[in-house]
Amino acid sequence: MCIVNGDFPFHSGFFFQIPVSMSVAIDEFVCTIARLRASDGCPWDREQTHKSLCICLVEEVAELLETIDKDDHAHMREELGDLLLQVVMHAQMAAERGEFTFDDVAREVNAKMIRRHPHVFGGTSAKDSEAVLRQWEEIKACEKKTTGAGNVPLFKALPPALPLLLKAREVWKNVRKKKLDVPAAFVDEGGFGARASGLTAERAGAELFAWVAACQEAGIDPESALRCHVAKIVENASLPVKEKE
Repeated sequence: MCIVNGDFPFHSGFFFQIPVSMSVAIDEFVCTIARLRASDGCPWDREQTHKSLCICLVEEVAELLETIDKDDHAHMREELGDLLLQVVMHAQMAAERGEFTFDDVAREVNAKMIRRHPHVFGGTSAKDSEAVLRQWEEIKACEKKTTGAGNVPLFKALPPALPLLLKAREVWKNVRKKKLDVPAAFVDEGGFGARASGLTAERAGAELFAWVAACQEAGIDPESALRCHVAKIVENASLPVKEKE
């Protein structure tokens, strides 16, 4: 799968020592999943398909994000393993159909990272992150033309729905439905009413985009910011005093 106990030349004059233990651990894990998928393996694992595991993939990503938000490194390691499990499972299913293997997945992304970082693995230079990103896009566009993919679109295809926004909406619906008490620091109900007055879908879209753009200019990840705020609302919400009694 990968070179064990040897040097891997990324380009002339550059070598990186691959830890033997890393290769052994990955090989063993790939073999474990293959065994589970074998004809005499685990019935549940054998029944799975790319589509049946979609919800598992979404859940594992969500759980990993939670550990990152909490700086919970011990559980982060566990969740990264669960996410790796999903990658290996999908690769194993593809291998069984003769489509591609886990080696192919790793080899392709490794080659991509080397190609798109010539300032590290090649002879070019990039003085800052902006230069790196610009170079990345130029190389990506060149690759698209080489592979016959045609002109690179102005915007890459994105999922039409943003799950995090849906989660925020559901949390707020739950707060209103159950009349939960939430500290004003996290929920300004009066302010929400004022914002909702005369609000149209077009204006809401423009406002949301404006906040995303503002976050970008401020160096803030809007998804992370919203995810953390929603988590704070959930953590600090409580039943009204009357219902507690």
